[in-house]
Amino acid sequence: MTSVTRRKFGQTAAAACVGTALSGTRILGANDRVRVGFIGVGNRGDQVLDAFLAHQDAQIVAISDIYEPYVDFAASKAGGQPARAKDYRRLLEMKDVDAVAICTPDHWHALQMIEACEAGKDVYVEKPLSLVVSEGRAMVAAARRHQRVVQVGIHRRSAAFVEEAADLVRSGALGPITVARSFHVQNEWPKGIGAPPDGPPPAGVDWEAWLGPAPMRAYNKNRTFYRFRWFYDYSGGQVTNFGVHYMDAIHWALGQDAPLAVTAMGGKVAIADNREIPDTLEVLWTYPGGTLVTFSQYNATAAPAARDRRVEIEFRGTKGTLYLYGDGYEVVPDEISPQEFPARTPLDRAYERGYRTGATPLIEASKRSGGKADTALHARNFLDCVKSRAACNCDIETGHRSTSATLIANVAYKTKRYLEWDRTAERFANDSDANRFLTYRYRAPYRLPE
Repeated sequence: MTSVTRRKFGQTAAAACVGTALSGTRILGANDRVRVGFIGVGNRGDQVLDAFLAHQDAQIVAISDIYEPYVDFAASKAGGQPARAKDYRRLLEMKDVDAVAICTPDHWHALQMIEACEAGKDVYVEKPLSLVVSEGRAMVAAARRHQRVVQVGIHRRSAAFVEEAADLVRSGALGPITVARSFHVQNEWPKGIGAPPDGPPPAGVDWEAWLGPAPMRAYNKNRTFYRFRWFYDYSGGQVTNFGVHYMDAIHWALGQDAPLAVTAMGGKVAIADNREIPDTLEVLWTYPGGTLVTFSQYNATAAPAARDRRVEIEFRGTKGTLYLYGDGYEVVPDEISPQEFPARTPLDRAYERGYRTGATPLIEASKRSGGKADTALHARNFLDCVKSRAACNCDIETGHRSTSATLIANVAYKTKRYLEWDRTAERFANDSDANRFLTYRYRAPYRLPE
């Protein structure tokens, strides 16, 4: 038996053992339909619902959301008269739900995901995985304790062109990677999300239920639905919203899962609205091997920050640079001179003029268009793994590590410090005070299951 065959046999046998060991779990065959319940069907939830509906073996059997118009709209798409539940816990009690998709605001993810695991459901949970690092580690522990299949919604993990680009970078074809830069650029100036006054919630919005474990605040329409991402009680802002996609791809390409250190600077520089997150931010991480990784958030200017405005990430190697787009990648070689770099003294001018003589690229230019990074591919992988009990493309540990890198960036921003990260202890090694941002106390009576 070859090593590859032995490895596949072992994985299959292990998956079979896990599947058999799951008490009360419906054992699914390759052609069985996976009965999915949705928790949260607003903006992103609606998109993820479409991704699951693209697959005939996904049966949407239940929908939960605190806002009834969202439930009505989702049910009309799903067909088959799915069960409805305003309280997500009622959905988790349903015996005919095999798996749940959690697409609620970030501050709800940990509580709902852990309770879903306890209820014996497999889980597709949207990114960013958690609001603080300690929540993410608790979610990993719950998935393992209850032997659940979990897919974190960092959907670029299921895009073939991103995998190909990551493999190329990791292979060393670009030479040592000295810098990886990522960008979120859009001009929201001057009004941004506006500055509406606090007031009573509109009819049909259960503000208490929306807040859940978050601190009690007066209702403000900017704190609800999509705009919650501009407020730290419910989200890590754009560094976790967009940045987690980029950091995950960077981790994949570098073959790393955690930085050595992080710092960040920025602020609310130009936009007159009631946001809490910055409109301008620079984050800098260092990774093993000395690679610098950056996330640039420019939300008061829209000029391209890289090769062109479509670039999400650039990997700068000694032999060339790979530009990763939302639909493909491009490799641009550097010309490598055979000469030693000149000293630039008055006596070396002639030598300097000849420095580039004989310069040649060490790699070939290439371009790959891979189509859009489609959430439907990520949903397909999840459905397959529910049946096979294999690990998903973005399993819970991977999603936690990629999310953690962005969460500690916010800690560096809030403390205005250079923070060294201990990936094993998941704590800051040089600043005990900063560790208080790695957890938070839920509002009573909510608590994270132990």
